[in-house]
Amino acid sequence: MAHQEIKCDVNSCKYNESRQCDLNSIQVGNTTSSPSNCRETECGSFECK
Repeated sequence: MAHQEIKCDVNSCKYNESRQCDLNSIQVGNTTSSPSNCRETECGSFECK
């Protein structure tokens, strides 16, 4: 059952269930040493289908 609080638009993620993340929690990481916007972060829980 999808977790109702975590929205996801990444259709290639195996945890995406009808635009909602199936995980109870996710790990968010950064792609730069000092992120200042959302483009410099990433979902560390992503797994390709």
